[in-house]
Amino acid sequence: MLEQLGINAKKACSSLTSASTQKKNNALEEISKALVENADYIIENNKTDLENGKNQGMSQGLLDRLMLNKERIDGIADGCMQVADLDDPCGKILETVVRPNGLKIEKVTCPMGVIGIIYEARPNVTADAAVLCLKSGNAVILRGGKEAINSNKAIAETMRNAVEKAGFPRDIIQLVEDTSRESSTELMKMKGVLDCLIPRGGKALIQAVVENSTVPVIETGSGNCHIYVDETADIDMAAKIIFNAKTQRIGVCNACESLVIHSGIIDKALPEIKKLLDTKNVEIRGDERARAVCPDINPATEEDFATEYLDYIISVKTVDSLDEAIEHINKNSTGHSEAIITENTENAKIFMSMIDSSSVYHNASTRFTDGGEFGLGAEIGISTQKLHARGPMGLPQLTTTKYLIFGNGQVR
Repeated sequence: MLEQLGINAKKACSSLTSASTQKKNNALEEISKALVENADYIIENNKTDLENGKNQGMSQGLLDRLMLNKERIDGIADGCMQVADLDDPCGKILETVVRPNGLKIEKVTCPMGVIGIIYEARPNVTADAAVLCLKSGNAVILRGGKEAINSNKAIAETMRNAVEKAGFPRDIIQLVEDTSRESSTELMKMKGVLDCLIPRGGKALIQAVVENSTVPVIETGSGNCHIYVDETADIDMAAKIIFNAKTQRIGVCNACESLVIHSGIIDKALPEIKKLLDTKNVEIRGDERARAVCPDINPATEEDFATEYLDYIISVKTVDSLDEAIEHINKNSTGHSEAIITENTENAKIFMSMIDSSSVYHNASTRFTDGGEFGLGAEIGISTQKLHARGPMGLPQLTTTKYLIFGNGQVR
């Protein structure tokens, strides 16, 4: 069954490869309008998924990821138009060389072809991924999780109708409706049909795709994101940033999961941080020195320092120096997003240079690691690997390159 989806996607690709920027933008505008017009239909299907999730004991963080309302659908639709406003990433001449024999060689950007996306309970990914793939000239095969199947089907149907209205084959966007493990495994083995596979979800999903796929994979990582409160931090600023990074949305990969606090400031900083986190009933798990300052917090294990909770839980590690903070973070980080709160610009420079993550902040919340916040429009994921793409992945990261060589009869 998936093989046929791949054949359909390959056929549909040519219409995208040759399409003008204007035609692609018209399709994005149609998708944006259709999502808003069909919001009630999408939300009704989403309610079914939410009810199923609650009955199956889905965590509050995952339910938040799953939930759609008119405001979120409007945001998705607005993301479509933001992508339409961005430069077309295809057909850009990156280099031009004229060889001594007269050959003119141009290195240009071009679509990858057919991209597969495997993701979990986030129906917004269905739209975001399709929109980015369309603008970058790629067909897409979407395989979401069973938790969001009704939402995904409604969104995919809406988008397929919209692109057809704009003059494209419906099959530039396809959804795998079989949510069994077998369909996921089959997608991983579609080398020769898929040009790239991108997993979005938890650690177990990403690891399974990386270890089992024969298709080239762009790894998007889980987010054990750290905030380090340095000895010279503005405590009020630190507390507000940490509160935002932890509690604005708990079920997202750029939420703060781990605090690292300098021993020289923890006596003053931790009570203020805890005061704000208590308003959201955040459970704090700290080491012995953190518990000496706030005795009512729970003890932390070594496992806590490496955990992405996606819940109202946060760990606290006490350190005696900037170097110790950097060492601890690099050891336990997933390479996503880390921040330092400090008034010492030299310490900030050292931290930002030495932390081995895709996005590193000085005096700002980790919640900004996002395609829209970085000016990329929607994003297809946050890459935590180092080859091809790293950080929020927008349009340029969904293209590859080829060489165009112009001659007038040269032979070798």
